[in-house]
Amino acid sequence: MSDLKPSDVRYFDTNKPRLFAHRGASGEYPENTLTAFRHGIEQGAELLELDVHATREGTVVVIHDEELSRTTSGRGLVRDTSFETLRSLDAGACFGAADGSRPHAGRGIVVPTLKEVLEEFPDVPLNVEIKQEAPGIERNVVELLESYDARGRVVLAAERHAVMERIRAMAPDWATGFSAEEVVEFHDRVSRNDFTGYEPLGCALQVPHFYGDIEVVTTAFVSAAHALGLEVHVWTINDEAEMRELLALGVDALMSDFPSRVARLLEH
Repeated sequence: MSDLKPSDVRYFDTNKPRLFAHRGASGEYPENTLTAFRHGIEQGAELLELDVHATREGTVVVIHDEELSRTTSGRGLVRDTSFETLRSLDAGACFGAADGSRPHAGRGIVVPTLKEVLEEFPDVPLNVEIKQEAPGIERNVVELLESYDARGRVVLAAERHAVMERIRAMAPDWATGFSAEEVVEFHDRVSRNDFTGYEPLGCALQVPHFYGDIEVVTTAFVSAAHALGLEVHVWTINDEAEMRELLALGVDALMSDFPSRVARLLEH
């Protein structure tokens, strides 16, 4: 287990409450694309949240789903697709505006590589969620990040517990989030007010405000996290009233598809 604390990582040097562009400014631009990331930063986000899979050859690419059809003009699994084929797909084709139009289709927007994100945003802190469980891509991701000396500006995240365990085994000195299984345990301990023998393995609890009918982020949840030196980052918050409610609870960060909305709120 790493003894890493948020204070040890440059990622956590940004001002609180932190503002993440969730998959970039994905409410207005095709998610997880360079276009969305650029606009997220322009709109006031200090950090970018993104997701990664790997192509058939092992090239690490920035895309949320394991399947291509929701966000690109393609079909099939990312892991079964060659990089050449993936790069030929339109990553703006599926984004629908409120008026039903497809304003970004045919504009040359592609699925970016993680390498391209690291090169275009060399100083921006990143939240990199490894989505692919099999075959494992943790080594591909970590080695690429290390080649760009990105350790201090990255938190590695994974919802699946097996992926998170492999991340920590491979990169014990990197900051991580918590798997879904670990979040459930933490929430259960909050409900029982029992942290006997508890040793957190991550630095930041990145969670939804609600999970179904269960309110995850409460005063008790935030207080318990802070008592253990952990941060609470909440996704995906696009409603201003909810933003205000969470900020009043003292959360450390909001992840939003519309970072400009959070930025305007934080200005006042």
